[in-house]
Parts: sequence; C-alpha cells; structure tokens
Amino acid sequence: MSPVIAVSGAAELPELSTAGRQMTGLLAELLPEVATGEAYTDPPGIALFPAERQVIASAVEKRRREFTTVRHCARIALRELGLPAVPILPGERGAPGWPPGVVGSMTHCAGFRGCAVAFAAHVRTIGVDAEPAAPLPNGVLEAIALPEEHVTIKALAPDLPADRILFSAKESVYKAWFPLTRRFLQFHEARIDLDPGGTFTATLLADPPLPVTGFQGRWMCRNGVIVTGIVMPA
Repeated sequence: MSPVIAVSGAAELPELSTAGRQMTGLLAELLPEVATGEAYTDPPGIALFPAERQVIASAVEKRRREFTTVRHCARIALRELGLPAVPILPGERGAPGWPPGVVGSMTHCAGFRGCAVAFAAHVRTIGVDAEPAAPLPNGVLEAIALPEEHVTIKALAPDLPADRILFSAKESVYKAWFPLTRRFLQFHEARIDLDPGGTFTATLLADPPLPVTGFQGRWMCRNGVIVTGIVMPA
C-alpha cells in the first residue's frame, strides 16, 4: 500500500523528552510478545554499516535520519533476541532484509521510529506502522476507505483521528502481507474493522484468493503518535 499513497501530518511532532521516552514504550506495550526497539528522537553518533551508508548516500538529511535511527531500533530489537548487529538493507518494494530465521517490520514518522522482530519459528509475519495523530489530508480517506470502513471509524471516540488510525492499520496489513506473498496489495483489497478497545480485524479481499485471508491487529494512540501492529503466530 505504501507505494500508492504517502501522507504526512500538518506539522512535525515535537521530540519527546528523555523522561517521556523512559515512561512510554508504545510499540513494546502494543506487541509485548515480540522483541522491539523504539526511539522518539534521532540520537547523534549512530553508526551504519558500509552497505547501509551506500543506500542513503544521496538521500536528503531527513531521510538519512529516519533510515539511520530506525536501523538503530532494529539492532536493539535483534539484540533482545540474542542476535548480533547486521546490515539491514531494503529489498523488494523497500521491505527490510532480515537475518535468516527472523521476521520483522520497521516504521517511522515524525516523533517516532520503531521496529519489531521475532524468530520465524515462533512468528509467521509482523507488520507495524506509526503515524502522526492528526487527521488525514483532504481526499485521502475517500481514496483508501471502503464504504463499510466509513462506518467502522465512526465507532471510535470523536477526539481520535479515526481516519488516520484506519490508514495506519492498512499499512500494517500491507507490511504483514507482503513478506508472505511477495504481492502488492491495494487499499481496497483489505477491509478493516476497528474496535474502540484497541484492536482491529483485517479481512483480505485480494483476487485470486490466497491462503492468508486476514489478520488480527492492535492499535494505540498516545503522545501524538498512532501505532498499529500485527503479529501472526507461526
């Protein structure tokens, strides 16, 4: 889904203080069954592997910071699994290349970078996404949402950016879907049912049908950030 529509908030989110980072582990709280790493600023002095530096050699500064910090988060998560630091290079459609026997997902937005990983023997796929907690730009909801989804987002509290939560859930679906199928997925090929309690169900409508027909996911909106995630057991 990401290659089709990219959206951003109206303004960059402020970086959280060190105290805020210690108190808040959004991804760790959302997906406690897998290893996670997250950051709310771009710490200086993070080292990249030479192959990673080559990938972003001509990138703008904002892209370089996102790329670098999210890989720092990935190495924190891999260390939780007892694995060494390795280059994490973007592959087909930008999907991160994980070490053998590992599945994972990375995400970044203004004010948040995060990663979740697990051993493939325990988890089949992971999809995570983070978005600024702000409404979608005009016209985007109409481009991504099915008629039924306009109904489901109305069930959420009126002070929540329900349209952006829906968008993030669909991004998580794509990130969980692509490693399993190596196929692109249009926004209208996944129907999301959001539950006000912080979960969602994704029904896949891709044609022709594939063995993966849906996912169960979770969502959270806190400190100006929306985080959605899917962990599918092996």
